[in-house]
Amino acid sequence: MFRKILIANRGEIAVRVIRACREMGIETVSVHSEADSDALHVQMADEDVCIGPGAAAESYLNIPRIISAAEITNCDAIHPGYGFLSESAKFAEVCESCEVTFIGPSPETIRGVGDKSVARDTMSGAGVPILPGSDGPVHSVEEARQAIEEVGYPVLLKASAGGGGRGMRRVYEADELESAFNSASAEALAAFGNGEMYLERLALNPRHVEVQILGDSQGNVVHLFERECSVQRRHQKLIEESPSPALDDATRKALCEAGVRAGKVLAYVGAGTVEFLLDAEGRFYFMEMNARIQVEHPVTEMITGRDLIKEQIRVCSGLPLSFRQEDVATLGHAIECRVNAEDPSRGFAPSPGTVEDLHLPGGPGIRVDTHLFAGAAIPPYYDSMVAKILAHGADREEAIQRMRRALGEFSLTGVHTTVPLLMEILHDGPFVTGSYNTGYLDARVAKAAEPEAEAADRLATR
Repeated sequence: MFRKILIANRGEIAVRVIRACREMGIETVSVHSEADSDALHVQMADEDVCIGPGAAAESYLNIPRIISAAEITNCDAIHPGYGFLSESAKFAEVCESCEVTFIGPSPETIRGVGDKSVARDTMSGAGVPILPGSDGPVHSVEEARQAIEEVGYPVLLKASAGGGGRGMRRVYEADELESAFNSASAEALAAFGNGEMYLERLALNPRHVEVQILGDSQGNVVHLFERECSVQRRHQKLIEESPSPALDDATRKALCEAGVRAGKVLAYVGAGTVEFLLDAEGRFYFMEMNARIQVEHPVTEMITGRDLIKEQIRVCSGLPLSFRQEDVATLGHAIECRVNAEDPSRGFAPSPGTVEDLHLPGGPGIRVDTHLFAGAAIPPYYDSMVAKILAHGADREEAIQRMRRALGEFSLTGVHTTVPLLMEILHDGPFVTGSYNTGYLDARVAKAAEPEAEAADRLATR
């Protein structure tokens, strides 16, 4: 087992990893930017090292500075959290060459699942269902046009190295293809340094359901059931829950088995998530794999009672999984709401600042993962998520009621948050009945904006 772990991240996930390490008797080192010098993860760790200015490129994404911090503090492992360098094959390789264990899968695995086109082919070979699409990447509009002759419209153009909705465009008709391809490729090049594209048939109004897996170096791979992630704004998740209200027992079993097959074909070691699209007929198709711990991992922890961070650390140290598939069971229903420092009334504009006052919810079935405290700074440089509120109940109805209570108790002054919007969703018919899909929230936001746009038009014509 590791003696000392450096956490190459910030915010709530850094706090989460520190807590797991403390329970395991492992020392921790927090790295931080100048903007995060007083952050909670810095205060909680056994040691801390400043690695640069506020901008992520000069701190949390600066591999030489992170490795130097690990070396001067004698760490034997690095936990990357999620985001930043968590899916960087280069970072994993550098860790390996410096004889520091990267707590995640191998560089080869990260590279294989990071290239979405390669991952798609790998999954197809393992018998995991995929949507009809291009046979590998398409390098030009003409190649895309030829592939679509086989696939048919509508299609979804996707960046091979993409993620988070960037480098992605829907194409419904032939005359939209050239513009969509060029803009998606340019966006992918700017975001990922790689403008390569592939395409697949567009699943209309699908749901987004993912399977949590864990694998060890002895070849064991298990699933911890699924999470429903269809409440999204521009491909960014806002609410997750488990079990998915869309699955029957037979589909759930088949979906989870497909997730395990994906892990086994990759000889996967660590925590990973296999993401699927579920169509209106209940058919599921592989979308992508995230080779890291997910933001929404506490949903799974609440329904299974398994600590995913501890297990992730355990298997990446070379130990086998501490349980078998038959030991994994679920209890009740869990929902997670991501709280972002954004103002929904101003187009979700970021709302950095200082937390003036803070009250976190509690009571039966409630968990809050956050790095906030009264007086904490929310810098403008990083992702806007500041807290995750989770509710667990005996069934979905009780989980929803508890989440409504928790959101009502949550109080933060000094910055705007998305809590009012989350509360609205928790009372909205499609969510309450579980009949939503990935287009639900964008359509809801667009509809809410219509009266404001009409009012602006009236003023402009006066």
